[in-house]
Amino acid sequence: MGGWRAYLTTASPRSRRQAALQRAWLGWLTFRTNPAAMLGLGIVSALVLCAAAAPWLATHSPIEQDLVRRLAPPSAEHWLGTDELGRDIYSRIVYGARITLRIVALVAVIIGPIGLAIGCLAGTLGGAVDAVLMRLTDVFLAFPRLVLALALTAALGPGIENAVIAIGLTGWPPLARLARAETLTIRRSDFIAAARVIGASQLRIVAVHVVPLCLPSVIIRLTLDMAGVILIAAGLGFLGLGATPPSPEWGAMIATGRKFVLDQWWIAAMPGLAICAASLGFNLLGDGLRDVLDPKLR
Repeated sequence: MGGWRAYLTTASPRSRRQAALQRAWLGWLTFRTNPAAMLGLGIVSALVLCAAAAPWLATHSPIEQDLVRRLAPPSAEHWLGTDELGRDIYSRIVYGARITLRIVALVAVIIGPIGLAIGCLAGTLGGAVDAVLMRLTDVFLAFPRLVLALALTAALGPGIENAVIAIGLTGWPPLARLARAETLTIRRSDFIAAARVIGASQLRIVAVHVVPLCLPSVIIRLTLDMAGVILIAAGLGFLGLGATPPSPEWGAMIATGRKFVLDQWWIAAMPGLAICAASLGFNLLGDGLRDVLDPKLR
């Protein structure tokens, strides 16, 4: 243990790998001193655990109906009660974590590279390319994300895949703006001028020098945006444009429980609490990553 600690804390790393591991270790030491960030990491980790171990954590089938026990309050048999079809709400929330994480992961895979590529290219090339790409970004930013996602999902049809496409097409503009702002600062650096002098192409400058420096800010913003993605996905499910029945999607569960909210409050309240907890977790995790990755705060 002492050898590893000395390896990770030495003042003179002997290789790029050692320097990278040292930065990661020091970042973790900073991250774990933030209680809010650790709480966010715990919530997100619990969400991932629920999704991965859903068959073992769930006490009932998420889609099996039991009309004899419909609208049952929380009890020892049904920890969070049952819905109008007798389905166990706790089991549906556990399996619903899979849908939520699937949407979050797919949206991140879509909007992260798109926003980073557009922003870095616009900031590096400038001129007409910058003007065209930023005006395209302004067009998407002119519409509220939820409204635009609703329009796209209504045109594509209900379903998780179409919801992911709609959310992804509306989520990249803020990342592109952020990446462009970072690139405008980086491109004036001496090492960029030196790379041009030795004959490096624009594509190499963007891929090797600009993108790695923009990546931390984009990761922070992407993590913070995941809370909004969860809310938009739940909104689409609430309106019947997300996951189709009988999928245990949290927004759709709230939609079915609104008819019973005055008497059987747990039907809508429990998935609502799950959405709030997941959104809070990603927000706190993003704040913690900002403290670690943002060089301006070091």
